Order: sequence, then C-alpha cells, then structure tokens
Amino acid sequence: MLFLVRMDVNIPHDLPDAQAADIKAREKAYAQALQNDGRWRHLWRVVGEYANYSVFDVGSNDELHTLLSGLPLFPYMKIHVTPLAQHPSAIA
Repeated sequence: MLFLVRMDVNIPHDLPDAQAADIKAREKAYAQALQNDGRWRHLWRVVGEYANYSVFDVGSNDELHTLLSGLPLFPYMKIHVTPLAQHPSAIA
C-alpha cells in the first residue's frame, strides 16, 4: 500500500539545543533505516519550510501508523496522510 505523507515539523524554541540535536540525529538514523529497507520510498524537502513530502510503501494502515509514531520528531509534527492508488493513465 502506498501513502503520500506530509510532515510539518515544529520544534519548540525553548527545547535545549543538545536535546534537539539528539532528536534530529535519531530521526535521521530511523528515516535512513526505513529508506534502506524499502518502506520509505521517497523523501522530498518542501522549499522554504521545515516540512517534507514522503512516499511510504507498507502493508497496512496500522504499519504506517506504527512507523510514523516511532519517529523521534513525531511529538513535534503535524502529519497528513493520503492513501494512493494506481492511476489508469499512468504508464509506469
């Protein structure tokens, strides 16, 4: 199952720099592990925003929820999920 996910990040300004850096480092490692195993298929930055669009390829809604809620930045995110289906005019 494919999902388009928009993630907007809002880290509190009063979060200590060392704590923010640790969360970001853990986020990067987690995201790269999911990309390497094929479940996080695409990751694009939104220009001028602390946000991204991603495509996930997972087996179920529950699996996606588990992956997203496991993100170290999850408590600081607004997330919008759109399920995707093959378009009949697509050549791929």
